[in-house]
Amino acid sequence: MKVVYTTVGVVGAGAMGQGIAQIAAQAGSTVRLFDTQTAAIARAREAIFAQWDRLRDKGKLDAAQAEACKARLLTADTLASLADCDLVVEAVVERLDVKKSLFAELEGLVSPLAVLATNTSSLSVTAIAAGLKRPQQFAGYHFFNPVPLMKVVEVIAGLKTAPAVCANLADYARQMGHTPVQAQDTPGFIVNHAGRGYGTEALRIVSEGVADFATIDRILKDQAGFKLGPFELMDLTALDVSHPVMESIYRQYYDEPRYRPSTITAQRLAGGMVGRKAGEGFYRYADGKAELPAEPAVPQMAELPPVWVSSRATRRAELYQLLKDLGARIETGQSPSPAALTLVAPLGFDVTTVAVVERLDPARTLGIDLLIEDSATKRRVLATNPATRADMRDAAHALFARDGKPVSVIRDSGGFVTQRVLATIVNIAADICQQRICSPRDLETAVTLGLGYPLGPLALGDRCGPTNVLEVLFNMQTVYGDPRYRPSPWLRRRGAIGLSLLHEED
Repeated sequence: MKVVYTTVGVVGAGAMGQGIAQIAAQAGSTVRLFDTQTAAIARAREAIFAQWDRLRDKGKLDAAQAEACKARLLTADTLASLADCDLVVEAVVERLDVKKSLFAELEGLVSPLAVLATNTSSLSVTAIAAGLKRPQQFAGYHFFNPVPLMKVVEVIAGLKTAPAVCANLADYARQMGHTPVQAQDTPGFIVNHAGRGYGTEALRIVSEGVADFATIDRILKDQAGFKLGPFELMDLTALDVSHPVMESIYRQYYDEPRYRPSTITAQRLAGGMVGRKAGEGFYRYADGKAELPAEPAVPQMAELPPVWVSSRATRRAELYQLLKDLGARIETGQSPSPAALTLVAPLGFDVTTVAVVERLDPARTLGIDLLIEDSATKRRVLATNPATRADMRDAAHALFARDGKPVSVIRDSGGFVTQRVLATIVNIAADICQQRICSPRDLETAVTLGLGYPLGPLALGDRCGPTNVLEVLFNMQTVYGDPRYRPSPWLRRRGAIGLSLLHEED
């Protein structure tokens, strides 16, 4: 296959620039790597060569291929050395003024047919190109760190970008072994936009005193299936990277409530508790390993009370079967006896609201999250309300832990933890499709490859049931009175007629 771009310039020799230079050379292009710091170029070249040596040692490149790659990686002393490049990719600091100045200079050096591309993660492609004479030859080309391992790249068209430019960049991404996804020029593009729900909603849960960092991480890994909890993830990416992105997307969308950042991350950033690289973030780190608090022990109960289940409980039949399997004494009357532990299983509502509406004794009432069927999870989540007695809380914990499955007991929350986080993720993704920022297929691809979610967000919505997700959002909006939870039209319409969230209109 003919190389789409025979000579590629990379400006910026940091981690991103190194990665882009590496995969471009592996694709068969001659690469010219430039940085204003000469020492940075030398370090980058040495690091890339070491990567190729490791790939050779692992048998992923033969000796001849490794040497050919090294021969194609050249260093550039000045920007003028990039004059013969037919593609130049910028990977420098995320400042609009710096990028605009750089591209204005580059445009005067390269051929009129050369393509200029920015690896920006949060700035407007159109704004960067605004002062160029040939904005049609300019596009966004957003890779993820570490570039050789993160196999997705967002190809972003500015308002004046020629369609052929994006098509060629997509072809070149495939040649480099990456999967391209096409996005319109909007704040956060696809991945950083779709990723807003996971961390920001988890931060809201903490800010309400519902649960601590470790409990939320455990719930979202064991109940919802995420590889990393949101606080583990933020510690890994570091708050000096992730918090500015939160603020940038929020401000660029003119303070859209769905993307509202948290004072928790702002304060921790100010205090230098940015994550693993600093030795302290949401967790403390010793030798690179997080020091996790122990899970609360399962209460030891001499005798458990009988259990009564609300007639409005989600998955009521499944809950009855689970209680039978756990050996519970089940009451089946229209109302609970004075001694009964009372269980509710709402979608979106908090336990307090359900207890009031159903005229239940709040002192004996707890909620259980059954958005996802119990057999598909590795953890059960119970929620108290402000009046729940300690003996009833402990009895519920002991009962649901009888078969060895871990149990987390949280304070009252509209939507528990999993419901509200998944609903927020799905809702934001649905609105990305509603805005036609990208296709549903590209959204699912970008998020699964770029964020490592167990499923794409629209597929997550389909798994939970669009009508269930809608109910969670409507009820959370009632509990909190916050427009953050208003459902996207994409979700409302598909949920109303029982259509998959992945369905795209003809």
